[in-house]
Amino acid sequence: MGNMEEVRTTGIVLAAGAGTRLGKGPKALLPYRGRPLVESVAGALLDGGCREVVVVLGAGAPDVAAIAELDRYRTVVNHEWQSGMGSSLLLGNASADPRDHLMVALVDQPGLTPRAVGRLLAAHRAGRVTAAAYDGGAAATEGAGGGFRRGHPLVIDAGLRDAVAGTVTGDSGARGFLQAHPELVDEVDCSDLSTGLDVDTPEQLYLLG
Repeated sequence: MGNMEEVRTTGIVLAAGAGTRLGKGPKALLPYRGRPLVESVAGALLDGGCREVVVVLGAGAPDVAAIAELDRYRTVVNHEWQSGMGSSLLLGNASADPRDHLMVALVDQPGLTPRAVGRLLAAHRAGRVTAAAYDGGAAATEGAGGGFRRGHPLVIDAGLRDAVAGTVTGDSGARGFLQAHPELVDEVDCSDLSTGLDVDTPEQLYLLG
């Protein structure tokens, strides 16, 4: 397959959540290494090889747009963000070039690096979903696939986008599709690059610095 035929990837950052458990305003604006969290995650997607990045804002969108430096990315606002992450995924999918694969990342995953993004893009195979997997260590549940747990980012093949979108509800995102079609999912170990943990408590945020 020549480069002319190469399918490109659009990154989607799901950044609409309110972060109510943290009590510090929109998750997108949580401080991470001196900058709003959304900048770190979106930057990792773009620097790791995504053609463009769509940042889906919701809670506090005007504040996020004013404070975070998002000029390198395309931003869209999910006015239905309170219905759950699924609506943000659908908006991101609708906003991306229909010919592109999607790489879906969560704004509350601050450990994401360009290297992890590049590894997932390189591993992706046509017609499949490629998911980052992490060694849960002591936190891994018993019998959960040798201690690995699937997480984000996810690469959704261009040819599967409509099928995935048709299963999205509430806060589940792509989970329903992944559970229904395990034979289509390739997991790529990214444990050496990130814990894969998301941020839900002030303590976690403090530890991340």
